[in-house]
Amino acid sequence: MYPISEFVNEIGGIEASTDLITLRRKSRDRYAVSPLLRKSLEGKYADIVVSPATKPELVQVIRAAVKHRIPITARGGGTANYGQSVPLRGGILLDTTNLAGVVWTKPGAVRALAGTIVDDMEKAARETGWELKLHPTTKATATIAGFVAGGTGGIGSINWGVLRDRGSILGLEVISAEPEPRVIELRGRDTALAHHAYGANCIIAEVEMPTAPAWEWTEVIVAFPDYMQAVRFGVAAGIADNIVKRLMSVHEWPTPDLIKPLAGIVPQGHSMVSSYIARASRQEFDELVEEHGGLLVCDSPEGQGPYGLPLHEMAFGHALYQVQRSDPRRTAVEGFFHSDDIAGLVERVHRRLAGVGPMRMELRRWGDRLVGSGSPYIAFESEEQMAEIVRLMQAEGASVANSHTSTVRSVGKKDISDRDLAFKREMDPFGILNPGRFEADSAADDDSAPHLPTDSWLARRAG
Repeated sequence: MYPISEFVNEIGGIEASTDLITLRRKSRDRYAVSPLLRKSLEGKYADIVVSPATKPELVQVIRAAVKHRIPITARGGGTANYGQSVPLRGGILLDTTNLAGVVWTKPGAVRALAGTIVDDMEKAARETGWELKLHPTTKATATIAGFVAGGTGGIGSINWGVLRDRGSILGLEVISAEPEPRVIELRGRDTALAHHAYGANCIIAEVEMPTAPAWEWTEVIVAFPDYMQAVRFGVAAGIADNIVKRLMSVHEWPTPDLIKPLAGIVPQGHSMVSSYIARASRQEFDELVEEHGGLLVCDSPEGQGPYGLPLHEMAFGHALYQVQRSDPRRTAVEGFFHSDDIAGLVERVHRRLAGVGPMRMELRRWGDRLVGSGSPYIAFESEEQMAEIVRLMQAEGASVANSHTSTVRSVGKKDISDRDLAFKREMDPFGILNPGRFEADSAADDDSAPHLPTDSWLARRAG
């Protein structure tokens, strides 16, 4: 279908493979957490995997791809949950993991090549007394360009907001897909053009992220006999600005039993709140635990918990990954509890969905507001069942993004403006970048994934 041999001749000695096992392995990410995506993305593979190790090699690959009109799908560590890096129309799988390394660090910022593992950036910043403001739960394996191109927020979002918030991404060096590729620096609000676009409007070459003075973190798990008691505690801790925190993740029983590393740590029948709390804030945090009737069941220095893995790997989308190891039927939707009374909204949804599955909620900031996000862990039966759960959540005032599709518009997490469409046309005039994921003409987007009745970004807000 595509002139792969001619393309290979033009990229010279740049690392490339057409080995079938490599193609299948690199053409996947973590979309298998969704039973709907498992169906819609089945059998979609690249024709060749190319792994440039330098920026000149990256430009050479793009130039040759444009010449032969071969699609390019960029991929980092393969940690995405929406199938963003699965090549919908074959072609080139651009493996960025060889294009790695921290470029520089300074107070307040760290800059790295696209394929740099996020944890390597964090370690480089910490050597100078700083830390990343935001990182994904997959920071040990995720690349920084993948986080920016496909992520939302994660650890630190309860303090600093999410990636779409102003100042969460300081700078991006990006490359156009033109006969003579251009290298462009995006800064300020322009970084939003490439954020959450799934590599469909440019190829990211370097990323500059903000840092903050590093804290000494403790991993704390608090148990509560009642889920709503845990929710109210989490919200109270979330709005307590003088308690320095990096994570506040609320899970209903039996989730602590479904996450195998936590077996035996949380008492039977108890819901839990898992958190990162600065040691300097522990007195205030512990007092809040006591006031809400919580039981502190685990208290460890960062990375030294008895569960054998970082606590953040049992939060956000990573928690679903852990739950599915115990019960592969379980999946979730991505609800947003955007209200002046978060606990009240969660309680209404919880009551409406009683029996569907245990609830989870992450607390984070969007702009200047604290917002909850989550849903029940659903024992999947059908697309119709999922759609009904979404409608029930919406009826109570929650908004819901579609985590069971893989196009920018249908997921609903990116506000698409005329500037975004103009940037897409300018940077990808031949439509070869991750085609089907985000087109200047929305009718050209891939339409194979289910259409759940979901909302655009925080479309509704309960009072």
